Amino acid sequence: MIPAQCSELSNNVNAILDLVPESNIDRQNVRVVEASLAKAIAPKFEIVFAGAFSAGKSMLINALLERELLYSAEGHATGTECYIEYAEPEAERVVLTFLSEAEIKQQAASLCKHLGLSAKDYISQAEIIDLLHQACAAIIEQEGGASKSDRAKKANALALLLQGYQENRDRLDANKNNTYSMEEFNFSNLSQAATYARRGSNSAVLTKVEYYCHHPLLQDGNVLVDMPGIDAPVKKDAELTYSKIEHPDTSAVICVLKAASAGEMTSEETELLEKMKSNMGIRDRVFYVFNRIDQTWYNVQLRQRLDDLITTQFKDNQRVYKTSGLLGFYGSQIKSTNISDRFGLNSIFAESVKGLGGEEETPQFVSEFNNYCANAGKLTRTNFKVSVNSYETPNENYTRILSEFGTPLIQQLIADSGIEEFRSAITRYLTEEKRPQLFANLAEDLKPICSDLKQHYLKQLQELDNQPLEIEAMKTQELTLLNQKLQTIGKEFSQHLEQEINSVVTNQDSEFESDFQKLKAQMVSHLDELLQTFSVQDAYSRATLSHPRNVTAPLIAVLVEALYHLANELEVTLVAASEVLVKNFCQRLRDRFKQQEYYRTLDRLLGEDTGILNQIDELEARLIHALISEAKTECDRYVRDCNIYIYPLNNKVFSD
Repeated sequence: MIPAQCSELSNNVNAILDLVPESNIDRQNVRVVEASLAKAIAPKFEIVFAGAFSAGKSMLINALLERELLYSAEGHATGTECYIEYAEPEAERVVLTFLSEAEIKQQAASLCKHLGLSAKDYISQAEIIDLLHQACAAIIEQEGGASKSDRAKKANALALLLQGYQENRDRLDANKNNTYSMEEFNFSNLSQAATYARRGSNSAVLTKVEYYCHHPLLQDGNVLVDMPGIDAPVKKDAELTYSKIEHPDTSAVICVLKAASAGEMTSEETELLEKMKSNMGIRDRVFYVFNRIDQTWYNVQLRQRLDDLITTQFKDNQRVYKTSGLLGFYGSQIKSTNISDRFGLNSIFAESVKGLGGEEETPQFVSEFNNYCANAGKLTRTNFKVSVNSYETPNENYTRILSEFGTPLIQQLIADSGIEEFRSAITRYLTEEKRPQLFANLAEDLKPICSDLKQHYLKQLQELDNQPLEIEAMKTQELTLLNQKLQTIGKEFSQHLEQEINSVVTNQDSEFESDFQKLKAQMVSHLDELLQTFSVQDAYSRATLSHPRNVTAPLIAVLVEALYHLANELEVTLVAASEVLVKNFCQRLRDRFKQQEYYRTLDRLLGEDTGILNQIDELEARLIHALISEAKTECDRYVRDCNIYIYPLNNKVFSD
């Protein structure tokens, strides 16, 4: 919710922006303000957790909320988008959106390609699914476990995808994404729905999960968003994450980085940092979390490389955190357990403990807990004198240690995990710093615009102060300015007209020259046509008709009649072509005048062009009339002077 005193914020800022077109203010500044305003008044504040697969994004969210909502497992297990929003306790719910069958087949084909398996489009057949399950199991066994290598993780992801496809086939559509409320699954509360969505096989076939749960961190419109890994084997999943990072709805980003366990940043993580810079909606609202920090507790080289990375590349950033999401989350969960359920082995970790042949498996947290007690060095200067015995199983060591040291040791573990520090920082930011920062950013972005507007209006005020105060004096001054402007316009018009005429006279007007060449070509072509179709008999007939008292006409009369006929016919062509020439020329003058700044200025000053275009119309009419008057004389002269045509005409008369 936006504070009541800021309810008119949008109207007030837009009122300022409405003044911008009246001055020469950079539009880029306006776009920055619009983005800041949208973020300040947005009902939601989306915080995207972005990073590679296995970086621990989902576990980190679970640890922040101290609630197991999201599916978390090593490897490329899911491409699901997860949105977590606030709800009152009685309104908690989950909305599930499934992949389509086409999308599942596409993901299966991509994973099969990575694993060197041939599946094509046949995963709808039970026997093919069985064969792929067997192949995945063989790969996992060959690699030594589902999390031992990238190949094993992909095989496990494919197995979960196929299992999810089989178990949820009745909820899948061939091409569209079906959406279900938790009530449609007969779930009575969020915990049941979250458990269903968190199961690996189900999570693998979900494209989006929307959680609405009660937690103070989610108040004030805060939304936690968990996206697929930026190094997803299915390309569209990685593109989805990058697209979300660049989306204007994204308000902040928590970059969960793997450098603590990998020793350095990956190329995908570097690209992620670059993508964030292009989103004005994020700005500097970025938290860098180096998760799996416990890996550096047992490896001096890893610890030194991480410290060097933070010192060189993140030294100017105040929001850098080191966490172990696994230890922090499960530490918060086992606080409420006791020896009666073996500190969660019979409840929280019941599924992980189940093993084949009656032997218990060791949950990942139990292994990391024992390492923490024995090798991390974190307890060296404390009162916890913990021993991990080789003759006991990991689970036995775990239960014995906790029965001896109990809650104080768990609190120490949580503190060392860095989760409490990170949660406190996020909580402080969202509850105390977020709103003031958003408004401060908006105010800072408005500064240059307000400064420019101030200078703009001060300049206008100064100009007004310099204006005369008496009406008659003001009129005189305005008329003087108008006269000066009109004189300038007249001079520019005269120069432009002179330039246009000179370009025609000096053959510099290519369009006029083209029209004139067409006229010449039409005259020559028509004359050739007249000579080719000339008839002595027709010429003789016209000559005798001119002198009805004479029976015959002399040769000279026939020639004269032929010349008159040629001249008259050419006159018709010349008149028509000249009219086109004049009209084209005058239209170009109109168009060129309209494009000139002096013409637009004249129209703004007087509301008209003072008859310039009308004068062009009159000029066009006079030119056409003059050319028609001259056409007969010109054609007579043209025929008389062109002896090259008269001689063949004379020969034709004699031959006939």
